[in-house]
Amino acid sequence: MRIGELARRTNVSERSLRYYETQGLLTADRTPGGHRDYPEAAVDRVVLIQELFAAGLRSTKIAQLLPCMRDADGGPSAVATPRLVADLGAERERIDRTIADLLRSRDTLDEVIRTARGG
Repeated sequence: MRIGELARRTNVSERSLRYYETQGLLTADRTPGGHRDYPEAAVDRVVLIQELFAAGLRSTKIAQLLPCMRDADGGPSAVATPRLVADLGAERERIDRTIADLLRSRDTLDEVIRTARGG
C-alpha cells in the first residue's frame, strides 16, 4: 500500500511514517516509480510503534525493542539483551510512578470538586 493509505488506516501522518522509516522502525519497498510500497503488516507495526511512543519510549529504544517482539504473523523474534531488559524495566517503573502521580492528582481534583459542590 502507498504511504497515504497507510497514513489513513493508522491515523498517523505521512511525515511521521517517513520519520519511522528514517529511524529504522518501519520499512517499505519502492515501486519502479520510486513510491513507497508498504506490506499489509505495516498497519500493525505502526499501531505498535504508536503504543510504544505513547508509553514514553524514544525511537532509539523502540528500534532496539521491535526485533525482540513477535509480529502479527508470529514470526521469530530476536532475544532481548540484558541491557535492553533492564532499560525496559526502568521504563516500566517510570510509567508506574507517572500513574501514581496521576492518581494522586485525580484524587485531589475529586476533593476540590466535592468541596465546590458543598459536599
